[in-house]
Amino acid sequence: MEKILIFGHKNPDTDSIMSALIMEDLEKKMGSNVLACKLGNVNKETEYALKYFNVNEPITIDNLEEGQEVILVDHNEFAQSANGIEKAKILKVVDHHRICGFETSEPLFYIANPFGCTATILYDMYLINNFEISSTIAGLMLSAIISDTLLLKSPTTTPKDENAAKALAKIANVNLEKYGLAMLKAGTDLSSYTPEQLLTLDAKHIEIKNLKTIIAQVNTVDINDVMKIKSDIEKAMNNTINSEGLDLFILAITDIINNNSQIITLGNSSHIAEKAFNVKLEDNTAFLKGVVSRKKQILPVLIENA
Repeated sequence: MEKILIFGHKNPDTDSIMSALIMEDLEKKMGSNVLACKLGNVNKETEYALKYFNVNEPITIDNLEEGQEVILVDHNEFAQSANGIEKAKILKVVDHHRICGFETSEPLFYIANPFGCTATILYDMYLINNFEISSTIAGLMLSAIISDTLLLKSPTTTPKDENAAKALAKIANVNLEKYGLAMLKAGTDLSSYTPEQLLTLDAKHIEIKNLKTIIAQVNTVDINDVMKIKSDIEKAMNNTINSEGLDLFILAITDIINNNSQIITLGNSSHIAEKAFNVKLEDNTAFLKGVVSRKKQILPVLIENA
């Protein structure tokens, strides 16, 4: 029997990769023939976590065959999914994002909770099914929660995330603060990336009221380190705008220590960002105090003001 493929979104982040691996473990406990996959390269933060807990990366897939059975984690928008997703048979979705552009021809299992992380939903699913959580799976869950909530400091963090993280840290036998900060800092080493690679580390293709948009995000401990190559980044952004016919491209450079972001914004619809964040773009950039979450602090206000 052909395996059911499990994967997160393109340009995968830690939650996307870990949730695929966790869902694979969960489904196997239920007797399903499944395989965790990914839709791109892992970043350094994810690499650190996988190495720490001695887990191999999922295999990479590019295209889906017609009728391929799949399970989606950490996304539902087809624009962020695998090539050929329209022809696939979606069996399940476990996600914590808005529901947009999603349609199936048959009923399916769908969980969408407004938690800070998909792995938190999966944690609940283990508890509901009375399945044991191994120390390795606990480590993957914990890593995903730390990543998506910026060590429980993001405004997306819920009590569910906090309680899950504390319980999982005990199972994984790690110090939450110490491990979390080390993992996040591993992801801020951007020195080996080209501007083009920086823009695809964590980029989401999103339609905002018919405007083709990319919102990319990189984490750092010093915004100025990234801004030193601003002109090269802008050149790469403009190349993407032209090649993909984008209306708006926003790069959020997020300081994980001080919980602020600097945005670089390009495209014919850049004025939407000014209106949304009540700022004046100077040389295509603006500082957003206290803004760290694309899901809760960037995307919703862009939609409201588009």
